[in-house]
Amino acid sequence: MAGLTVLDPLGDHVGRVRDVVLSFARGGQPHAHGLVIEVPGKRRVFLPMTRVTSVDPASVIVTGLVNMRRFEQRAGEALAIGEILDRQVRVRSSEGDYDAVVEDLAIERNARREWLVTKIFVRRNEPGQRSAVSRLTRRRSGQTTLVDIGQVIGLRRQPTAQSAELLLESYEDLRVADLAEAIHDLNPKRRAEVAAALDDEKLADVLEELPEDDQVEIIAGLENDRAADVLEAMEPDDAADLLSDLPPEQAERLLQLMAPDEAEPVRRLMTYEENTAGGLMTSEPIILGPEATIAEALAMVRREEIAPALASAVFVVRPPLETPTGRFLGLVHTQRLLREPPHNPVGIAIDKTIEPIAVDARLGEVTRTLANYNLVTVPVVDDDGRLLGAVTVDDVLDHILPDDWREERHDEEGTDEEVMEEATRD
Repeated sequence: MAGLTVLDPLGDHVGRVRDVVLSFARGGQPHAHGLVIEVPGKRRVFLPMTRVTSVDPASVIVTGLVNMRRFEQRAGEALAIGEILDRQVRVRSSEGDYDAVVEDLAIERNARREWLVTKIFVRRNEPGQRSAVSRLTRRRSGQTTLVDIGQVIGLRRQPTAQSAELLLESYEDLRVADLAEAIHDLNPKRRAEVAAALDDEKLADVLEELPEDDQVEIIAGLENDRAADVLEAMEPDDAADLLSDLPPEQAERLLQLMAPDEAEPVRRLMTYEENTAGGLMTSEPIILGPEATIAEALAMVRREEIAPALASAVFVVRPPLETPTGRFLGLVHTQRLLREPPHNPVGIAIDKTIEPIAVDARLGEVTRTLANYNLVTVPVVDDDGRLLGAVTVDDVLDHILPDDWREERHDEEGTDEEVMEEATRD
């Protein structure tokens, strides 16, 4: 069901299935009493299973109104994909009990129209081997079996450690910001397991989109060496913000473990006040000398890892070409690059009308500069006219939006019928 389109009786799109909500509160056989569906706007809401009229390989058909209040997991509930998949269990068998990992669940509707978990698809643990996905082959080892729910022991208990491979597979279609939101909704233990399963670059991207509390919780839960590697993979300004939220001794310990050339710009950014251009900027914009060709500049902005805001302009300076650079000469907009012959030097395409801002410029001045000149990025220089970095519009938005904007829940009041549905989950 994960990823299936949710349609109303007329065939109109309602959302997409992201998880199934299970209840263990009654004891015995787990009940599937609702779906977590992602509706337009990337909001995840709860849909009672009583609203599901049919399920087929292509879609889930539902009826009635959808409560648009954001889904919040309740006590006694478990998420099938978020928490149960990859869980280690014990399977009773006539040939001898064995340990296995949960790979899928089967739910069926009984005569009372209740949806119950009836069977579990498990992969048997091979002696001396983990049943998690191999990072090289992307294949799992071990025999698979479909067993009745009554044969499975430990489905409800919280394991001491649990893989997150299957959970991440179900999130493969999510953009980083949406993946971060899904991870934010997990309990702290599951968040730590997901963080452990992500590679350094993906975890760095996710951390940049998480609220500060989640960032600190995850980075503090990593081994110091891995935490340093993840910080190296983050944008320097985001890494500096995160380290500033840690205890000073822990931040210094992680900086010592980072590669010197990665730690140095982060240290420099940590010296600036938060609501100044220096505190907002990234120290790694696209920088070229005036003699570089238009073709070279276009090759730089095409790089996949460059954020769209930073790819909007190339900054032209005298050597050295790493911040702090030589004298700042000006910026060239990417649109202008597209209009110039590839062999021309970027120096002839500089926009002379854009003035850089001082490193100690306050947030208000930075915001006005971006707005006045319709820019998405603006250069930041020191008193000697050397380029120190660039502030992008997303950096400014992060600071002018409310502090808790990433955690905003949009808890609108529902109709009486929707409120009654919420009450049935308690």
